[in-house]
Amino acid sequence: MRKGTLISVAVLMGATFIVSACSSLSLNKDQNHRNVDETPNHPAAKGDPILLTLRHTQVKDTQKKRLAMLQEVVKATESKVPGLSITLDGVEDKVNRFEKLRAEMAAGNPPEIFDLFGGTDTKDYVKANRLLDLTPILNDLGLMDKFYSFEEFTVDGKIYGIPMAGYVEGLYYNKKILADHQMKRPQTWDELLAAAAKLKALKITPFALAAKDSWVINMMSNTMWVRTAGPDSIEGFLDGSKRWTDQNVVDAFEKYNTLVKKGYFQEGSLALSYAEQQNKFSSGEAAFMFDGSWANTPLLDPEKSAIVKDVGFMSFPAMGGPGDGYINGGWSNAYGFSKKVTPGQLAAIKEFIKQMYNESMQKRQLVEEGMPPAMKLQDTSNVNPLITEILTVFASSKGAFPAFDSHIQTKVREKLERGMQELIGGRIDPVSLMADIQKQQEASNKEETHTK
Repeated sequence: MRKGTLISVAVLMGATFIVSACSSLSLNKDQNHRNVDETPNHPAAKGDPILLTLRHTQVKDTQKKRLAMLQEVVKATESKVPGLSITLDGVEDKVNRFEKLRAEMAAGNPPEIFDLFGGTDTKDYVKANRLLDLTPILNDLGLMDKFYSFEEFTVDGKIYGIPMAGYVEGLYYNKKILADHQMKRPQTWDELLAAAAKLKALKITPFALAAKDSWVINMMSNTMWVRTAGPDSIEGFLDGSKRWTDQNVVDAFEKYNTLVKKGYFQEGSLALSYAEQQNKFSSGEAAFMFDGSWANTPLLDPEKSAIVKDVGFMSFPAMGGPGDGYINGGWSNAYGFSKKVTPGQLAAIKEFIKQMYNESMQKRQLVEEGMPPAMKLQDTSNVNPLITEILTVFASSKGAFPAFDSHIQTKVREKLERGMQELIGGRIDPVSLMADIQKQQEASNKEETHTK
């Protein structure tokens, strides 16, 4: 199981950060391609043009610094490889993952470098023989033991993706709102409900939520069902040892529905895109927001946020189940590389990896953007207090579990996302929703078994 590795890695990473934090306070698509397995491993002759396309997802206004860092890496890579020209192709992350890259992989013409999600996505593309085996490159560059985990990108002992950064999901909260109304951070589900009731009575939105982008809903619901059913629930759905209709799973969705029925979520959430969730919270109009560590960037931007000095981060409160204390976190986003490249392109890819994955770039990502590093840094000083808090929460958790959509089949994920929107809209109840999801899970498991 992946859970064990992620748990031990999370503790190791967090311990490093806590100690450091304390000490700081004290050829393009028209070229003829050949499979690298069938060609000699040598760069193109000096002066020959080498063209690469790099698909990235740094397209939001809040990701300008990340894009700037990527552009620096590209420029440095081009300067090291004669004749190299890299074209940056920016695509929104969900469009890239679920639409564009999937279609390109099916057609056999992905970009040479691209944003890759771990788990099921990586396995599917390896099965289709689309991904470059990075194991020899990592060994050659001496990078194999520099990362916390390659687990999400390892298939049959070979590595097909290099994580860019880590992530952790939890509950952001407005310290000022809680302090002004003599409220403590809720540690249990009952305390969270009591806080939400008090906040609503004060005409303060308890939870910022934008449900138009269906994946956003399932960040919190994923953590809730792990709380009630345990961190091994996803693997259980896949091997049939657990069912979505088990009472301890249904219980989490019934509790989520309580928040919906009592009006504790942002009004009109089904019509709001993801950015509106962050806007509601960063304006100081909501007390809580469940989101990932990546959300810290706009929250700490004084030009966009009114709560720069008032935002905190905590693990979701205990719900009385076997998953209490666990947190959604790991290393699921990486750069992947097409298997269909020329020797010159392969040499350029190797140089890109050298320029992208090093102490300097990982430290900049951490300090400037609050991105938990994928590599084991020697220096983690000068980190924003909120980032230190996020990393401390990760480190002090009982263990970590990966996001469900890195393991679960596509049809199950899509059905759950649509179903959660229907739940919020009052068009389905939790019991009926879980029955529908279980039917799809059984069908997907059966289909997967037949294709093996």
